[in-house]
Amino acid sequence: MKQGLLIALEGIDGTGKSTQIKLLADYLRQKGCEVVVTREPTDGPWGRRIRELYKDRSSCTPEEELEMFINDRRDHVREVIEPALASGKIVLTDRYYFSTAAYQGAAGMDVDHIFACNRFAPQPDLVILLSMDPGTSIRRIAEIRGEKPNDFEQVDQLRQVAAIFDSFNHPCICRVPAEGSVSLVQERIRKHVDTLLRERNYPCGQ
Repeated sequence: MKQGLLIALEGIDGTGKSTQIKLLADYLRQKGCEVVVTREPTDGPWGRRIRELYKDRSSCTPEEELEMFINDRRDHVREVIEPALASGKIVLTDRYYFSTAAYQGAAGMDVDHIFACNRFAPQPDLVILLSMDPGTSIRRIAEIRGEKPNDFEQVDQLRQVAAIFDSFNHPCICRVPAEGSVSLVQERIRKHVDTLLRERNYPCGQ
C-alpha cells in the first residue's frame, strides 16, 4: 500500500489558509488523489476549549495554553492523521505544530521546547508557509471577513508571530507570498505540491 502524504498550511491569521486549502483539495481530487482535509484546533474537546480562548486569552497561562494545544494534537494525530496516512491518503491540515511554536512562542514560551513537545506528531512532507505583512492580514480580517480581530489576532502579537515563522528553516517548509489574487496564490501553492508528488512518485488515481 502506498504511504500517504502530510501537507500543512501555515501562516499568520488572515493569509487565506482556509480558502487555499479547499482549492488545493479540489485540485488534488481532480487528479485522482484521496484527500483528507482537517484543521487545528480541531472540533474535539480540547479544540473547543482552545476556541474559547479567542474571546479571553488571559483566562489561562501560556503553559496551560500550550498543554491544550498538545493534547488537541495528540487526539488529532491518533484519530485523523495517522489513520489517513496509513491508508495512503493525502492529509491537508490547516495549521499544525509550526503554528503552535510561532503563536505560543510569541506568548513567551521557548520555541525549541515547543518543538520538543511535538515530537510525537508526524513530520509534514511539505509545509506551505503563507507570508504576508501583519498589517495587511489585519485589514483582511476586518474587511473581507467582517470580523473584529480576536485575542490571537492583535497586530503587535502577529508581528511577533510572523518574526518567529520567518526564523524557521526546516527543510519541509516552502514559503509562498500570500498577497495577490486567490488564483495566483493557489498557482504558487500547486507548483510546490506538484513537485512533492513527482519527487515521492505519489500515484494519484492508482
